[in-house]
Amino acid sequence: MKKQDSQLRGRRDFIKQAGFLGAGLLAGTSSLPAVAQTTASSASSACNHDHQQTPFFGTHQAGITTPAQKHIYFMVLDLHSQDINEIKEMFQIWTKYSQKLTKGEMVEGYSENGYIPPKDTGEAEDLPTYNLTLTFGVSPSFFKKLNIEKFCPPELVDLPHFPRDQLREEYSGGDICIQACADDPQVAFHAVRNLVRVARSHITMHWSQSGFNSFDKHTPRNLFGFRDGTANHQQGEALDKVVWYQGNNWLKEGSFLIARRVQMFLETWDRTNLNEQQNTFGRYKQNGAAYGQKEEFDKVELGTDEKPILPEDSHVHLAKKAGMEILRRSYSYASGVDQKTGQFDTGLLFISFQHNPENFIKIQKMLGNIDKMNEYITHVGSGIFACFAGVKDQDDYLGKALFEQV
Repeated sequence: MKKQDSQLRGRRDFIKQAGFLGAGLLAGTSSLPAVAQTTASSASSACNHDHQQTPFFGTHQAGITTPAQKHIYFMVLDLHSQDINEIKEMFQIWTKYSQKLTKGEMVEGYSENGYIPPKDTGEAEDLPTYNLTLTFGVSPSFFKKLNIEKFCPPELVDLPHFPRDQLREEYSGGDICIQACADDPQVAFHAVRNLVRVARSHITMHWSQSGFNSFDKHTPRNLFGFRDGTANHQQGEALDKVVWYQGNNWLKEGSFLIARRVQMFLETWDRTNLNEQQNTFGRYKQNGAAYGQKEEFDKVELGTDEKPILPEDSHVHLAKKAGMEILRRSYSYASGVDQKTGQFDTGLLFISFQHNPENFIKIQKMLGNIDKMNEYITHVGSGIFACFAGVKDQDDYLGKALFEQV
């Protein structure tokens, strides 16, 4: 009974921490693809999770519907091997490494021969696991490069060009993604570093992004200063229908991951008056309530076409109007100074999971050229990946259902 209660609490904490969208790209139809939402109880709970482990084995990969952590290191890789057996072996090794990393163990112990490099880089040796989760996915180009396109799920296609996109090659595309999340940034980076290191003969690094997701007693605020994330109480089957792929192929029990690197122009935003900022979101800055409501978590009402409650070009209005559901696990980032502009290189690493990428596409098309938020942000990076089902036991490995078919 205690185990069951613990599982229920963990699921409730996840719903509070991860932005589950009822009708929008941003948490609770609030804003930019924003940081995960948390309440006082879940934040307090999360603060006590620093020394806990998130199980690696399961029907689904961890890092999707497990409670959101405070840090992310997201890596996108390119294949430079077309040998399917080599790639299969790589994922088998990654499975063994991931089991150890998520338990706080070194990938391999020190050798008695001091004249060879250690197998583990060592920077996390004395640290707890900090709830480390590792999530793996593959893109449409993965199947093309390995000449196994007939096994690519029909939904897994490159995203279309959206209005206002200014995508850069250095932040777009790639063949494989690894999402490492933990409550400590060094633990997350260490995991990706060692996974990349052992596979160097088969892959090269394409792009990466670290991010943070700070929360305490209140819903976290994004870099525009707005509370970003509104509780959505979907659980159980309702949540499963949004996230997990149920097609009759190797991806069953997996999910589609969409990543977008969203640059936020802080200097422009900081010169914008309060009323205009609030009109952009369709929410009050101080308490996070939507226009027409008193409290942050009150249900958003759009009104009528003749008498809308929110500005019709506000982010919340448009996101709510889309009527689609996705699961977000997004993180803010601050990557120094943009050398071209002399401004902060800051923004949001937007990540969503959904059973069908079309859900995200419809939301983004709804925002299109109309969203007032577009005056202050631009999408500079993009990727879409199919995330395998979970590793169920010691005899299983990442992508086994796919690799056994090819």
